Amino acid sequence: MYLVTGSNGQLGNELKRLFGNKAVYADKEELDITSFDDVKRFCSAHDFEAIINCAAYTAVDKAETDKELAEKINVLGPKNLAMTGIPLIHISTDYVFDGTACCPYQEDDKTNPQSVYGITKLAGEKAVMEAASTAIIIRTAWLYSSFGNNFVKTMRRLGGERTELKVVFDQVGTPTYACDLAEAIVAILPQLKSGMKEIYHFSDEGVCSWYDFAVEIMKESGLKCQVLPIESKDYPTPAKRPSYSVLNKAKIKRDFGLRINHWKESLLSCLKELS
Repeated sequence: MYLVTGSNGQLGNELKRLFGNKAVYADKEELDITSFDDVKRFCSAHDFEAIINCAAYTAVDKAETDKELAEKINVLGPKNLAMTGIPLIHISTDYVFDGTACCPYQEDDKTNPQSVYGITKLAGEKAVMEAASTAIIIRTAWLYSSFGNNFVKTMRRLGGERTELKVVFDQVGTPTYACDLAEAIVAILPQLKSGMKEIYHFSDEGVCSWYDFAVEIMKESGLKCQVLPIESKDYPTPAKRPSYSVLNKAKIKRDFGLRINHWKESLLSCLKELS
């Protein structure tokens, strides 16, 4: 039996579909991961083989003024889960990097987060590595799915309402279908070894800008909305985003024998689901 925290989010919902009754699903209403007493009580009532922590404070811009809550959820929460001694898969982010690289980030590349969100997620990684007996951290990027709010669903909605849309072209990365990440986690779980402590990168294959991604969404959704490229400076946000956050996935593919879909292939799967 597995425990999936943050189960009402995009990844949590995808894991529900894959695990079915093989897992216990907890969102903040069922389990307060920021309270160690709550975590301990919840875990002692079950015999969990592993915990998959999908819970996170992900409101990137809001985090700039809501640092305390972001820290509780992104740092204290994962630490509490790690302290149970139960093997943990913890989800992290490309925002731990500053985005100044020009080739895909490897797991041991220097981290330098530029936002409160990125800073708290990196602190969460460190807390997990210190407190856990067995843990895998998976950094991912540009997550979307048929669940919750995300870029794909926003573009489809706006594309149906407008004739023209401006999207940044100078932020480059890789869209990741949450279903692909969920399938990777399911493949990794049986291969978890006691005492293992590793960081891995996972996103779909390929590279694009948010502009390219938006163009592809409109095209494959059959929407006539024209997407115009703009620079990040023309669309200021409270939190600084990495301008380049392509992740190198060689390690996760090698260690767990994964085959990863190209982002365009996965986008089609998601759009099919949405329609």
